[in-house]
Amino acid sequence: MRMSWEDVVLIEEGKSSGDPTVVTVNCPDKAGLGCDLLRVVLEFGLYVTRGDFSTDGKWCYVVLWVVPRPSSVRVDWESLNKRLLSCCPSFLPAFYLNQLTTGSKPPPLYLLTVFSLDRKGLIHDVTEVLCELDLSIQRVKVTTTPDGKVLDLFFITDAT
Repeated sequence: MRMSWEDVVLIEEGKSSGDPTVVTVNCPDKAGLGCDLLRVVLEFGLYVTRGDFSTDGKWCYVVLWVVPRPSSVRVDWESLNKRLLSCCPSFLPAFYLNQLTTGSKPPPLYLLTVFSLDRKGLIHDVTEVLCELDLSIQRVKVTTTPDGKVLDLFFITDAT
């Protein structure tokens, strides 16, 4: 099966003015990809009302339901598409130099657990605060229960 670059990022605008736009990213996975994608979405003045992240460690499938902030005049969807595409690793096999280890340890990984009532924009608000604190989100596990509660696990490192 062959996949073209046009299929990596798909943006489907809502049918009416109040409906969210669905942004789908389907590409090879890398550490911190979800954080990179959400940072770009936030930079374009969008709220994430709902998100679905799925990965097997090699391939990633992300679906985000987004709405513009009220203060946003107009969203440039084509630029957003290009920026999201630039976050994705290449399909081509990567060649790495065999570098000697410098002896430095990787930064410690912290687990932030968010347990609360589900609400529109919760993931957006949490990721925005983490980005403002200069923390890197390595992985997110989002669980929504039928009774309207969420358990979100954020695996984060300190970027400083």
